[in-house]
Amino acid sequence: MADDGKYVEYLKRVTAELRQTRRQLHEVEEKQREPIAIVSMSCRFPGSVATPEDLWRLVDEDGDAIGPLPADRGWDIEDRFDPDPDKPGTFSTREGGFLGDAAAFDAGFFGMSPREALATDPQQRLLLQASWELLERAGIPPATLRSSATGVFVGAATSGYGQGPVEVPEDVHGLMLAGNATSVASGRISYVLGLEGPTVTVDTACSSSLVALHWAVQALRSGECDLAMAGGVAVMATPGLLFEFSRQRGLAADGRCKAFSDDADGTGWSEGVGLLLVERLSDARRNGHPVLAVVRGSAVNSDGASNGLTAPNGPAQQRVIEQALANAGLNAADIDAVDAHGTGTSLGDPIEAQALLATYGGAKDADRPLLLGSLKSNLGHTQAAAGVASIIKMVMALRHGRLPRTLHVSEPSTHVDWAAGHVRLLTEPAEWPDTGDRPRRAAVSSFGISGTNAHTILEAAPAEPPAEPPAEPPAEPPAEPPADADADAAAAAPATEAAPADTPAASPVVPWIVSARGAAALRGQAARLLDRVTAEDDSASPGIAHALLTTRQLFEHRAVVLAEDHAAALRGLARLADEDPDAPDAPHVVTGRVLRGATAFLFSGQGSQRIGMGRELYAAFPAFAAAFDAVCAHLDTALGRSLKSIVFDGSEGPGALDGTDLTQPALFAVEVALFRLLESWGVKPKYLVGHSLGELSAAHAAGVWSLADACRLVAARGRIMQALPPGGAMISVEATEDEVTPLLAAHGDAVSIAALNGPRSTVISGDENAVEEVAAHLSARQRRTRRLRVGHAFHSARMDAALDEFRTVAESVTYHAPRITVVSNLTGLLTTAEELRSPDYWVRHLRRPVRFADGIDWLAGHGVSRFVELGPDATLTALARTCLPDDTTERVCFASVRKDRPEAPALLAAVAGLFAHGAAVDWERLLPPPAAARVDLPTYAFQRDDYWLRMSAAGDLSGAGLGSAGHPLLSAVVRVADDGRVLLTGLLSVRAQPWLADHQVSGAVLLPGTAFAELALRAGDEAGCDLLEELTLEAPLVLAEKDTAQLQLVLGAPDDTGRRHLAVYARPEAAAGDDTDTGWTRHASAVLATGATGAAGASFDLTAWPPPGAKPVPLDGFYAALADTGYQYGPVFQGLKAAWRADGAWYAEVSLPEDQHKDAARYGLHPALLDAALHAQLTAPAGEEGGPAGVGLPFSWSGVRLHAAGATSLRVRIEPSGASGVALRIADAEGHPVATVDTLVSRPVSADSLRGAAAPAAVGALHRVTWSPVESAPAAPPA
Repeated sequence: MADDGKYVEYLKRVTAELRQTRRQLHEVEEKQREPIAIVSMSCRFPGSVATPEDLWRLVDEDGDAIGPLPADRGWDIEDRFDPDPDKPGTFSTREGGFLGDAAAFDAGFFGMSPREALATDPQQRLLLQASWELLERAGIPPATLRSSATGVFVGAATSGYGQGPVEVPEDVHGLMLAGNATSVASGRISYVLGLEGPTVTVDTACSSSLVALHWAVQALRSGECDLAMAGGVAVMATPGLLFEFSRQRGLAADGRCKAFSDDADGTGWSEGVGLLLVERLSDARRNGHPVLAVVRGSAVNSDGASNGLTAPNGPAQQRVIEQALANAGLNAADIDAVDAHGTGTSLGDPIEAQALLATYGGAKDADRPLLLGSLKSNLGHTQAAAGVASIIKMVMALRHGRLPRTLHVSEPSTHVDWAAGHVRLLTEPAEWPDTGDRPRRAAVSSFGISGTNAHTILEAAPAEPPAEPPAEPPAEPPAEPPADADADAAAAAPATEAAPADTPAASPVVPWIVSARGAAALRGQAARLLDRVTAEDDSASPGIAHALLTTRQLFEHRAVVLAEDHAAALRGLARLADEDPDAPDAPHVVTGRVLRGATAFLFSGQGSQRIGMGRELYAAFPAFAAAFDAVCAHLDTALGRSLKSIVFDGSEGPGALDGTDLTQPALFAVEVALFRLLESWGVKPKYLVGHSLGELSAAHAAGVWSLADACRLVAARGRIMQALPPGGAMISVEATEDEVTPLLAAHGDAVSIAALNGPRSTVISGDENAVEEVAAHLSARQRRTRRLRVGHAFHSARMDAALDEFRTVAESVTYHAPRITVVSNLTGLLTTAEELRSPDYWVRHLRRPVRFADGIDWLAGHGVSRFVELGPDATLTALARTCLPDDTTERVCFASVRKDRPEAPALLAAVAGLFAHGAAVDWERLLPPPAAARVDLPTYAFQRDDYWLRMSAAGDLSGAGLGSAGHPLLSAVVRVADDGRVLLTGLLSVRAQPWLADHQVSGAVLLPGTAFAELALRAGDEAGCDLLEELTLEAPLVLAEKDTAQLQLVLGAPDDTGRRHLAVYARPEAAAGDDTDTGWTRHASAVLATGATGAAGASFDLTAWPPPGAKPVPLDGFYAALADTGYQYGPVFQGLKAAWRADGAWYAEVSLPEDQHKDAARYGLHPALLDAALHAQLTAPAGEEGGPAGVGLPFSWSGVRLHAAGATSLRVRIEPSGASGVALRIADAEGHPVATVDTLVSRPVSADSLRGAAAPAAVGALHRVTWSPVESAPAAPPA
């Protein structure tokens, strides 16, 4: 029997282990099939699609995003387009789906320098912006994911950026490798956001983004990461794909994908970026993230050894669909719709359709067919982003219950046997079929030219689980304080006795927090938010405030809108978004920029008290009320009466607080309650300083005394001082300590320094006659004096009688080491723990001067940048500002309460000010519990600039044995072998250099004379000649709108003195063609030499600006009036910003538009900037000396020297030189020399001659001689 018992026990144990094994196996299997939630989506696609909502509107409204090829990438579309796809070196379409803002990027936001941004593939830049928006749309502050196991899976291929004939600035070399490595497309996201999960870039061509999603799903299910980004990006930096597909006849002539249409004629290339944020469904629910849809299953396979490397493989496509269904645990009949690969090719679409018919079509009923569509009919083929684009479309369709139609279908392809299964092409939009009890489901296919196939199955988001009863809100600060918060919180340990914990109470105002990287972005943030919430009402305000606080990253530039209702919030946002500095003030809008450094609390002293102080705070904030009542509970016993009724109600008359015995306890109660209230909001100081009585409040806040002991000491101090004989005087004088001290000597102890409140603000105290005599002495020196309204002469010898009695009380209380640093009134320096725990210190504190100014100076010197006064008014706030050093460090001072303002709004404004300047604040303590409904906020207002490497007009010069000229107007340079001559060449057109179109004179676009000077100086650089001795313009160079001018600069060999002669020639490119006999027009000649001095040797100084004694010249309507005289200057040439006249000279301030600043670095001196420098002399009225007398153009230059390059703004002095010329002295915005022109002479030019030169027959005023054959004339008759 014993053996039987052992056997039974063994069986029981084995059975239990078997059950546990089965359970664990089931859990593993379930985990491998757990639905993956899509919690956020972001995108940017053609057709101005910037959000998933935009994409849905596009497809739901039958939008077509295809448009002209981009004209801003240097693709030479006019010359490269040819409808014949067999013509080499051309492409057969003019249209596609391209991003108009592919070059736009907010480099500063992502911590990139402009040169690094320029070196970085636009695909990487788009991904960075989309990843940030992705997290914001999920309600996740990106900083909270730093160091997390968040994965990044990105589909991308090379964009070709930086390849081929592009101009790469010298300082960009070295950044191109990481900037254009495809692997870095995903890695840069993880680097910028600090993500530490698996980071992979996938390149399987057109299926890349679906493969990336598949890998992300696998990584989540295997536990490699808990959150993942997945998607793809495509930007065409070069037209290479257009050339290649044109030759393969795979490119639609109109750039449109006619998916599954019988007239499909090829694909249309497109661009875009799309990202998904995916998470295990259980985690998404637990984390409170929105669930937009779920990924039920996915699969990836390969065509294998098919009938061609790039040819689609129908059986492989069937297999990947079947694998995805098996992975999802579903049957083909369970899927309602498919967004197909559907590229619009006559080969690929029929193969894909047959695979769908063989899988889904055979499982569906005739009355419930599979609904088939293709997003490419709207967007074109977005390449590596194609799959994720379709995912976003189908997620939106699942949510809206509607399926958009497929565009450009003349009739379903006759190459498909549609009768082989039940599949219906969506040639019209359709409501989602009724699915009964099961959720809606859809699938997406992507097939790569690499042979890699991917299929993903989506399911509508499951219903939200029932909401649990709300828990008590936590009374703790946020999990992660702002990254830029200072060390205050760490330094400020809790005081000995905290006020009773209060639950968040409804604030009289609701704080709306907006922040950004810069001031312009802050305005943009406010504008976007205003647009989003304008239609909301008061009930939405708390939810919006909570979302702003908890779902958005905090940045350096901050604003807090303190709104009593929704209308006030809208007014505040409107003011914040307004760039007009003269717009009406909005007191409830607080702005600031995060300051490095600490926060200090200033506790007020006697003199700021008033009846009613703190009463409104008591009514508004339970934490204040609880702390005030706790103080009064101790003080009422010591005083024998109700302090609250005295302070709040004036129960003992309006003058009750004039007596020290009540003033000091009353101030202490208010200050301690303010401290506890700010403490409950998470506002923690690093330092405390008080003024006289205020230092006792500070010491208690620091934990030196318990509340009971502090109250006993404060009450005794006030009572003992009040009991002293009345009399004496206190006067505030405008003088330093060193000035006052000698004046006291003659009076002995009769007068003393009571307080040093500022560098030139000293309070003297003592016997009335002695005090008045010292004050009179200072008044005689024209110094201001002011008598203080006091009943006793504090901090003087008249206090000596109180010292012994106060010492007895001070020795009876218990002292503790301070937990917050206190700055001493006695020394103006840091107090030690021993000092604060010494009764003698507090006795001396009652008698000795208050060195408040020294204390503020010490705090400023030790990194305090934020000061806030805790008291009933702004007394110390004003004093502290006068004590701060006059240096470059920004510091701010706030008063928590002001006697002339409602207390609660004033306090909240002060807290908002602290927060806006970098202090940590637990704003959630001021908000009611958030509503259950999620609030979607607009994403960040990126401040984008364009970054795009320019195509080089010269192409690959090295292959032709030429060097690069490295100049925007010149392409190539070559040195003649036998005699030292130099030839520089280039092409000029308003297409390649659009800014030239802004230089119109009498209706003709002219190359400005300043450009000839710039060209001559560049030629001199090539030969080591730094002085342009002479330059004469012989003929204007007119640039017609569609013409290109060939340019040659011929620099002769040096003569015996080192001088070189230069000639500038041009001819029309179209007229030249292959005709080598086409003549050139010489437009300018010059002499270049050496011997120019650098900036250090320039003999002028424009640092004093505006010039002393110069009279401003009004410029209102200047350029409009100038246009009437013939100078039709566009924005780039309208650079004159200010002008002055003095002693026959003109002075001017000129600048380039901001969009020209990057180009300015590539010029010695940008021609438009130098041209604007000449405009000052045109400000004089016509007929007056110096005024315009018709249209004049620069004719000759002499003595031109360049001292510095790349200026974007200038100071200019123009003065007469010779009989008819002017001399120019040109400096930068700081007055440092930039250029010198000894003489410039202008000559009038006939408007008729310019119009004639611009006529079509003149081909841009570049003339050539063409001989035409004629019949011989008959011979003359004999004479």
